Amino acid sequence: MHIIETRDLSYTYRGGIPALDHVNLIIPRHARIAVLGSNGAGKSTLFSLFCGILQPTSGKVLIQGEEVTKKNLRMVRRTVGMVFQNPDDQIFSPTVAEDIAFGPINLGLDAETIAHRVEETLRLLEIEHLADRAPHQLSGGEKKRVALAGVLAMEPQVLVLDEPSSGLDPRGVAELCRFIKTLPEKYGMTVIFSTHHVDLVPEMADTVFVLDDGRIVAQGTPEEVFMQEELLKGARLDVPILARLRRRLQEEGHTIDAGLSYEAMEAAVLGLLEKTV
Repeated sequence: MHIIETRDLSYTYRGGIPALDHVNLIIPRHARIAVLGSNGAGKSTLFSLFCGILQPTSGKVLIQGEEVTKKNLRMVRRTVGMVFQNPDDQIFSPTVAEDIAFGPINLGLDAETIAHRVEETLRLLEIEHLADRAPHQLSGGEKKRVALAGVLAMEPQVLVLDEPSSGLDPRGVAELCRFIKTLPEKYGMTVIFSTHHVDLVPEMADTVFVLDDGRIVAQGTPEEVFMQEELLKGARLDVPILARLRRRLQEEGHTIDAGLSYEAMEAAVLGLLEKTV
């Protein structure tokens, strides 16, 4: 059974503004999924429907085969945890430790379990030193980690991240990328994220969905999607540097069998250089 599935999912905001139009997708367990699209494509709306913040105008969202309704939101939010783009929308308790404890408390867990989850999540994200700090004293990157910690403490099966790299410096982006890559294998989570930093996607995702004006216009592996340059331009998305490099080498008559990860492309380019020496 798939962890998330949508069937002809549509959503229209008040005033008749369409956001999603008959979206059909399947998300398997333990996958790393990138959802790409320009501003207004429908990414945040889709994520809000996944976790029951919004209800469909038509169509369905199924979590573990069960349709999301107002009656089963507790189950949905135990299964799907979402980290918003702006951590200030998510952090509101007097201290970091209290904020991380908020979700487990609302799950009805006992005090010992809550304390254990807070301690473990602080350790996992290397923010033990922030436990007694007030959120307004934190940097943007620290707030991102705290918001993520608050969701992870609920131990969801699916982690949804809306533009997780937004506002981070290059080091923070690299650390986040490494962390996300470990979650399916190490913790059994499914990870779904959106990002404008398309160069990160081949490193972070197994599958890519492209949204344009509320519709899915492409899906596949990063290699399958990012080699469709005209489609990406039509969806107002950048083409990753490594995809452009691979296309250019192919146009020059070189056979490139590697994927689009940095390691694969590095090996392919070094192999070409060795042949020319």
